[in-house]
Amino acid sequence: MAAYGLMTDPTVLVIDDEPQIRRAVRQALAGLPASTLEAATGAEGIALAAARRPDVVILDLGLPDATGLAVCRELRRWSRVPLLVLSARHAESEKVALLNAGADDYVTKPFGMEELAARVRAQLRRAEGEGMPSADPVVRAGTLSIDLRTRTVTRCDTPVHLTPIEWDLLRTFVAHAGRTLTHHQLFDAVWRQTHGNAQQYLRVHITNLRRKIELNPASPELILTEPGVGYRFAPDAGGSR
Repeated sequence: MAAYGLMTDPTVLVIDDEPQIRRAVRQALAGLPASTLEAATGAEGIALAAARRPDVVILDLGLPDATGLAVCRELRRWSRVPLLVLSARHAESEKVALLNAGADDYVTKPFGMEELAARVRAQLRRAEGEGMPSADPVVRAGTLSIDLRTRTVTRCDTPVHLTPIEWDLLRTFVAHAGRTLTHHQLFDAVWRQTHGNAQQYLRVHITNLRRKIELNPASPELILTEPGVGYRFAPDAGGSR
């Protein structure tokens, strides 16, 4: 059995019209047991995704024949493949729109090789976990242990008391580990409403949650802020010092 629990090495589809970006992505993923497919247009990418069923799709926002949003929506009509967006630094509104349309994460250009590889690995692990029928209800992230069945949390074997809102936030993060969640996605999941200032609500509760689960709340390693977009739970990134 190959890495990530797949029967064969995973396949990553890169949809980007710039050859130098596709080459950079190939180099970034060279250390993974993964093969790459490449498409220069949205139409070609959609056709390849349908024919080859890749394990991860890396999608650039600026394509010659379609917007990244249109490609994302088309893929989401018939596929749950993990979708990682390559975005320009200034395009926060586009990032949010893509994430709300079903993208799982994004990397800002120019991107670091190690960061891109780490994000792809996180999506592969998440996809593998979704395919496993009886996942362990206990999630561990460094010194943090989260029991989804009993709704209990410990840090360094010491019980951590969470409010209902904090638990709902943490449970949502765990369910989407490695995925960037927008302010409104978190707001809808926890408060189950669409009105109100999502960022203002979240800022207070995320701060309190970090105080309880992070080893150093001033420099969080588990709940990461994606500026202008939302938050991402990175269980493999920290908490083990």
